[in-house]
Amino acid sequence: MREALDQMLFVYASYGVTVVGTLALVAQSWFAMKAAEARRDRAKNK
Repeated sequence: MREALDQMLFVYASYGVTVVGTLALVAQSWFAMKAAEARRDRAKNK
């Protein structure tokens, strides 16, 4: 019987956290960029 933890579970979990974090950062940056472009366009048209 093997009682040691499988280290690959931690590797997969860390990859999952990294991918989710990267996607969240990209989404937040994209929304911030769109908001900044909208502010720029509103300021330009005044």
